[in-house]
Amino acid sequence: MLQLPKVIGHRGAMAYAPENTLDSFREAHRRGAAWVEIDVKLTADGVPIVMHDSSLKRTTGVDRLASEVRASELPSSVPTFEQAIACFGELGLGCNVEIKPCEGREAETARVTVETLRRVWPAALPAPLLSSFKDSSLVAAREAAPEFARALLIDEIKDDWRTRAEAVSAAGINTNGKRLTAVRAVEIRKAGYVLSVYTINDGDVARALVGMGVQCVISDAPDVILAALQ
Repeated sequence: MLQLPKVIGHRGAMAYAPENTLDSFREAHRRGAAWVEIDVKLTADGVPIVMHDSSLKRTTGVDRLASEVRASELPSSVPTFEQAIACFGELGLGCNVEIKPCEGREAETARVTVETLRRVWPAALPAPLLSSFKDSSLVAAREAAPEFARALLIDEIKDDWRTRAEAVSAAGINTNGKRLTAVRAVEIRKAGYVLSVYTINDGDVARALVGMGVQCVISDAPDVILAALQ
């Protein structure tokens, strides 16, 4: 059974530190988060790194695609997935690992992600949750490492949500908290899925969502949401 904390820090604690960096993970931990959410994609030479966008430009100023840069060419602010995992081990942080593939590398990114987790994820930490907007990535993850729980990322819940969730053997649904309706929340919970929402930074909104049945809130400001839900 998938067990998640009430609050997960989004890309670390990106309200306070640069997203998807070791500093951001440490900041999330300092502010009380037990878990963080990160994005994993591959470099040109197949090394998994923690990066949200296809391009490095927004977060590092380097105007190149992640898929065209070798790991040795990365700016020092971009951690490899292994460096991030080592940081989680040091801090005792759990992790929602979003598989965020570059176009055409959906299955490959999933396989490399789970191979890395199998090899270096610390036994002392809670088992990670894999999530993705790409159904094909979750299928590849299930085939390569069925032991890791999966959550389907859906921006807006439509009528086909359950068919999609069943096709990837998801344990959870992660959805846009600003678009979630009470009817859909009840539907998801009744069907036995763990329901998480992103990216909620307002305490009142978080409380309302939890009142609708949401079990986990992903936030840029995990301390604000933790305080609101106490």
